[in-house]
Amino acid sequence: MAVIDKNLFRLTRFLLLKLPLLFRFLAKFRSPQKRLLIIKTDAIGDYILFRNFIEVVKSSAAYKDYQVDLLGNVLWQDIALKYDAPYVNQFIFVKAGPMFTQPVKVFKLALRLFKANYEVTLQPSSTRTFISDSFAGFTAAKQIIGFESDYEGISERYKMKTDKFYTRRLLLPAGVHFEFGRSRFFFDTFLNTHDTISSTTIPVTKTGEGGIVIFPGAGAFGRQWGEHNFIELIQQIKQQSTQSVYLAGGPGEVALGEFIVANLPPGSVVNLIGQSTQPQMVELIGQAGLVIANDTSAIHIAVAAKTKSVCILGGGHFERFAPYPAYFEYGPVCVFEKMDCYYCNWACIHKPAATEVYPCIGKISVARVWDAVLPLLPR
Repeated sequence: MAVIDKNLFRLTRFLLLKLPLLFRFLAKFRSPQKRLLIIKTDAIGDYILFRNFIEVVKSSAAYKDYQVDLLGNVLWQDIALKYDAPYVNQFIFVKAGPMFTQPVKVFKLALRLFKANYEVTLQPSSTRTFISDSFAGFTAAKQIIGFESDYEGISERYKMKTDKFYTRRLLLPAGVHFEFGRSRFFFDTFLNTHDTISSTTIPVTKTGEGGIVIFPGAGAFGRQWGEHNFIELIQQIKQQSTQSVYLAGGPGEVALGEFIVANLPPGSVVNLIGQSTQPQMVELIGQAGLVIANDTSAIHIAVAAKTKSVCILGGGHFERFAPYPAYFEYGPVCVFEKMDCYYCNWACIHKPAATEVYPCIGKISVARVWDAVLPLLPR
């Protein structure tokens, strides 16, 4: 665990809490411009489930003449620049987490956001965080709209303070659990409509080349189906299909990919882990006949690209990110073993060690996954 410089944290915390109040006072002496900022600092999967609403705002009758800017996570910068540039006037990308001990960066960003003189700031993440709340507060916009939020991403101590940065906080209806539905509720409410969009899309090239793309990584080790399981699954796939099998993933999963390749007969798979840009990965998923992955952004990209997929799913965010509601035509086939402790937000009550997989993932057998994969194999 990284050691945090407490003095830098205290200084940064002071800026995060006090600058929004100072800027709100100073904003009384200016007239806002026709500019709108959307803040979305979540991970890649959250972005894929949200990104189509940028176009909705940009093309709406109320805001078609506004400059629409996006403050996002550097993790998905390359995807946003490729697919969302037509709808965004200016991108700002940050690594939000490390900024807790980077007071100079925080101060520079705060000045930039305040000087932009936004009329509207939207923070559509239903799970708010302390730092993203402060980003919204830095704008001192006439309207700053977010969710009421729970305490998954922010402590009660800080939420009581950052609630004051918002001019309007939306209460999520009890029946809206799926992440896309949360975004749709937010933008329907903001635009005062019930007719925004009903699914996610991403424009990819469909060449018909097919192939099976497997993402064996999961970001966190505990959420990762075992490498030996993937090896056994690939062996069964090769017995039933002549389609090419590709391994894909980020630079942090290179060792995992090398292990899988080393334990398969030569030529079984094409290992692309750590070798593709994000847009190339999106196109690879779009061209695939089938995607197999843990509960990661790859599944959400597959759905948006209209590619069949199988998701090996744990219980931490069950029904929030997967399974998909039935109205999604290309929702993934999800394989899971339901446990009483589901919906834990990955605060696992079983306390697995850092080298252990969460029980809800470990219980999923190769046979169960193979039963889901076999009917979907490209022929």
